Amino acid sequence: MLNIFTLVNGRLFQEEIESLEELSRFHPIWVDLEAPTLEEKRWVKQYYGLSIPEDAMDEDIEESARFYEEDNGDLHIRSDFLITDEDQPRSVRAAFILNLANDQLKSKGVLFSIHDEDLPVFRLLRMRARRAPGLIADAREVLLKLFDADVEYCADRLEGVYDELEKASKLVLSGEVTDELAGEVLAAIARQEDLNGRIRRNAMDTRRAVSFMMRSRMLGAEQFEEARQIMRDIDSLDGHTAFLFDKINFLMDATVGFININQNKIIKIFSVASVAFLPPTMIASLYGMNFEHMPELSQPWGYPFALGLMVLSAVVPMVYFHKKGWLRR
Repeated sequence: MLNIFTLVNGRLFQEEIESLEELSRFHPIWVDLEAPTLEEKRWVKQYYGLSIPEDAMDEDIEESARFYEEDNGDLHIRSDFLITDEDQPRSVRAAFILNLANDQLKSKGVLFSIHDEDLPVFRLLRMRARRAPGLIADAREVLLKLFDADVEYCADRLEGVYDELEKASKLVLSGEVTDELAGEVLAAIARQEDLNGRIRRNAMDTRRAVSFMMRSRMLGAEQFEEARQIMRDIDSLDGHTAFLFDKINFLMDATVGFININQNKIIKIFSVASVAFLPPTMIASLYGMNFEHMPELSQPWGYPFALGLMVLSAVVPMVYFHKKGWLRR
């Protein structure tokens, strides 16, 4: 899918392109290619003179090669964006090419973005730019606003992690924690830990991209200050993710501790039972030995006496353990 975005009265308007001829009708500041076909790539190359690299969406590209400037002045940035719409959070790579020196692009230049699927950050920017006039003035601000929206999206997801961990805290600290409940809590905590780690990684990736834009000296004074504000927002996210890691570790330790307590209670019952039934076992062993003259045979009350002694030897320890409170779970 090939979409172009133009500025009209300070607002960003989207147009879906279905033929090469339609490109000549617009002067965009942003060309967005979502899962582009070979034909759409050919249109971009033919009209704008821009060849999209074959490795633009490769996941195994060297980290040091994700940010670079070509000899003609084009800036190439490859950045990961977080998606949490599904149960399993994941990162999707997007490639950006910022072209500021092309006759077809007029004075404001154009930003080319390539990605395999629609991203929440892109949707958020499109919605804001349509509603807020003057939010975007050129292609460089489109890229800055995307990274700004990415930071805000991560902050929203962190709030969700706070809420989920609060629910887990109430389950763990409010009362009796069964093994089944502990398993559910551990699964929930593990999901939030994975999401928190992905948010931290995404924030680090965004920091690198914004830092590259600042070092490239492509930003104006106001845009540079906006980039610095984005960096400060990312620094604040780092503090929250670190706190959440500590909270997750605490809840993990508390939940595992309750599991150990439940297991110890079971082991305690077996330990008490084995000690309580040790005297009857010893008496039964003595009376079961092959004496020449077995007392239970020579005395009429031999068997009842042996059985009563076994019962008494079992009851006395159990009463003692009960008074000590060792039989309570």
